[in-house]
Amino acid sequence: MDDEEARTRLLDAAEELFYRHGIQAVGMDRIRTASGVPLKRLYRLFPAKESLVTAYLERRDRRWLDSLRTAALAPAEPRARALAVFDWLADWFTEPDFRGCAFLNAYGELGAAAPEIVRIHKAELRALLVDLTADPALADRLLILTEGATTVAALDPGPEPAHRAREIAELLLTK
Repeated sequence: MDDEEARTRLLDAAEELFYRHGIQAVGMDRIRTASGVPLKRLYRLFPAKESLVTAYLERRDRRWLDSLRTAALAPAEPRARALAVFDWLADWFTEPDFRGCAFLNAYGELGAAAPEIVRIHKAELRALLVDLTADPALADRLLILTEGATTVAALDPGPEPAHRAREIAELLLTK
């Protein structure tokens, strides 16, 4: 196994374990076991747990935002693009392993010690909403709806929080 394969296996294991059980509840030995990567190589690739947490969140950030961006940009009409965000959320909320926002979960566990990617992710989400609406104030409102729906769905998984947030977004978009 080369370093690239080891890194992928470590990040796959870290993502599954951190997202499902929490960052603080999962030790490096558990990630080593789940990934099948020797502990020496794990620490060579990720010298500290913080570096693995950051890499996991960075990879999730890229994948999550790319998927959302693709879905939101699919409709031709700007209003439909903004509403597509909530349709995408509804699909995400029904995934069997859905456990809320990994970035808010990380911040909730680590507080001020959370990696900077947590703040960057939220800024990138806001920037996407500004791009979709061309209205920063409206984007801020949609961001609150997005975050609120995600939090509600984390407590009670299913598409309903996204559907309700979409209804409110429709009202905002008609003003």
